[in-house]
Amino acid sequence: MLQEGAHGKWTVSSSDESTEENSDSEKPSTSSLLDAAHGRTSGPQYPCSEARKAAHKRKASPLKLSDKSLSTEIPPAGKQRVSQEGLGWCLSSSDEEPEDQEKHAYQETLKEEKCDAPKEHPLNLCKDNELSENQKAEEYNETPSEAQDTWNLLNGGNPFRFFLTKVRGIEQSYNSGALHIKDILSPLFGTLISSAQFNYCIDVGWLVRQYPQEFRKKPLLIVHGEKRESKAELLAQARPYENISFCQAKLDIAFGTHHTKMMLLLYEEGLRVVIHTSNLIAEDWHQKTQGIWLSPLYPRLPQGTTGSAGESETNFKSDLISYLMAYNSPTLKEWVDLIQEHDLSETRVYLLGSTPGRYQGSDKEKWGHLRLRKLLKEHASSIPAQLSWPVVGQFSSIGSMGADGSKWLCSEFQESLVAAGSSVTTLLKCDVPIHLIYPTVNNVRQSLEGYPAGGSLPYSIQTAQKQLWLHSYFHKWSAEVSGRSHAIPHIKTYMRTSPDFQKIAWFLVTSANLSKAAWGALEKNGTQLMIRSYELGVLFLPSAFGLDKGYFHVRGKMLSESNDSATYFPVPYDLPPEQYGSKDQPWIWNIPYTNAPDTHGNMWVPS
Repeated sequence: MLQEGAHGKWTVSSSDESTEENSDSEKPSTSSLLDAAHGRTSGPQYPCSEARKAAHKRKASPLKLSDKSLSTEIPPAGKQRVSQEGLGWCLSSSDEEPEDQEKHAYQETLKEEKCDAPKEHPLNLCKDNELSENQKAEEYNETPSEAQDTWNLLNGGNPFRFFLTKVRGIEQSYNSGALHIKDILSPLFGTLISSAQFNYCIDVGWLVRQYPQEFRKKPLLIVHGEKRESKAELLAQARPYENISFCQAKLDIAFGTHHTKMMLLLYEEGLRVVIHTSNLIAEDWHQKTQGIWLSPLYPRLPQGTTGSAGESETNFKSDLISYLMAYNSPTLKEWVDLIQEHDLSETRVYLLGSTPGRYQGSDKEKWGHLRLRKLLKEHASSIPAQLSWPVVGQFSSIGSMGADGSKWLCSEFQESLVAAGSSVTTLLKCDVPIHLIYPTVNNVRQSLEGYPAGGSLPYSIQTAQKQLWLHSYFHKWSAEVSGRSHAIPHIKTYMRTSPDFQKIAWFLVTSANLSKAAWGALEKNGTQLMIRSYELGVLFLPSAFGLDKGYFHVRGKMLSESNDSATYFPVPYDLPPEQYGSKDQPWIWNIPYTNAPDTHGNMWVPS
């Protein structure tokens, strides 16, 4: 059956009737681990997805545009081919759908995000550079002046405590006020006693090297969601390090992932919480756009303090404890006890998490999009003429949304995004514009990393072809405001903007992509919310920053240092977003792109 939309044309297999919503969410691939066991070490030496493995392979074995042998290459998982017009893709009806494959038990740990390959060089690096790609990604050394900048930034006027990661290969002024993981773990931020790292894709050796030498033997807890071969590989990575212990997050609902990205840092001076969007692998901290919320340094409470001491107006302390208790882990109970002993009252953000489960009654509002709905109803101001205030969502992966918008996106999910004030409204949700920001093929092709950047944008042809209607909502990635138009986003953000895009009613940075697995989906006639994955983010609301107008202004240039007050929020990309043109296509990772070279002169054939 031929389906056509503004941003793609596909021949859809008639057997493609599966409704599994998470088909884009790749399981961790264990073939690289098997390769390693047999002495073949071309792939990443940590559990990661097929999309990131493809990126790793293409970086290790680039395909130049002039390579005539390409015509014989067969793309992955079947006989997919670019159509002659370059407008879309064809999929052979004989291809086995991922949903069919997912019925095998070993695939149950399906991954939603992708762990990609060793990082990229800045544009036009010489080929004879002796550093491997991975070394280039890892090589990060601060100059004394940068260390001073970090100190100033930590103690300066950033009321939101919202940062981007440093990007190699952009104008240095745009890295002023940005952080690398080595900055976060620096002794400037505190004298480390122990730490906990919650994440999805983890390169243990690389992670250890990000800690300063003097902290590398301090106790480190890694909270992960790996199972079976992937778990064995993760544990094997850590064998050389006696100080590392593990907590396996339970994932009892199929296709769920431990997607949360958080650091708990216990210091002699107190405690710090970091909630961010980067995997613990070199390439996620090299040339991507990523977001970080860095808590204040939380001091210890006086001995003998009990009850709700050290709570913030945003209830952050008890919400963080509730989130950690959801793991039902004795190891994490020790961190809960530590948090209880600290004063988190200076926190000005709201915590918004997802934990796997089926929730009814008041529990429905504890997690996912119903948690966002509750927070907005209780703490966001009602907006005059709020129908005309658009919703913006920006993400790096997309789940199956169903046959049309009414199935989830424009019904329950949008209802949560447009909630505001306690007054019950009967808004026609479809009247609120939705702008979804997801990179185009050209965004990826022209990025600092080139096509391999697409390894961390795991939207699959199998999912895309079932929801062509969704692509009419899509807008290009553009971030001139932060100098990051060519740093592919792995950050995920959601907000409500004024019609002129000069104000925002709220802003959320989170690990949650656009998927039901991450945000939850209502079941049983709306009486139950089912969530598959662990996610975590922080919500910025004007009322928590002492603003009574009900909105932040959007800061113009991130470079402008005059807007340090809480009045101006540093949205990290350009507003208003620009809709896809007629020739734009969303990046889809598992089909070839051979018509034009990327910034490294290469093509993309993900076989």
